[in-house]
Amino acid sequence: MTLTLAHYLTLSAILFALAVVGIFLNRKNLIVLLMAIELMLLAINTNFVAFARYLGDMNGQVFVFFILTVAAAESAIGLAILVLLFRAKSNINVDELNTLKG
Repeated sequence: MTLTLAHYLTLSAILFALAVVGIFLNRKNLIVLLMAIELMLLAINTNFVAFARYLGDMNGQVFVFFILTVAAAESAIGLAILVLLFRAKSNINVDELNTLKG
């Protein structure tokens, strides 16, 4: 059995749907929200790689490198803010964090 483009797109759609469900069901824990966003980016990367492979073009894989770079920076900054908020408030519930309001 060979894997076709439809298999990769189905996997990507399942990953993206799981991430959306994770965001809507859990709005309290900031770490779970960050993991759901990373799962969404993984689903998008799977689409880019699948289409790049299917079309025989490397542009999709180049976009994946850019997305991975932005995702790494986003998660590093997000976790740094999370650590600072936890030190200040001893809590990481999204409902109780109003420190960033201007």
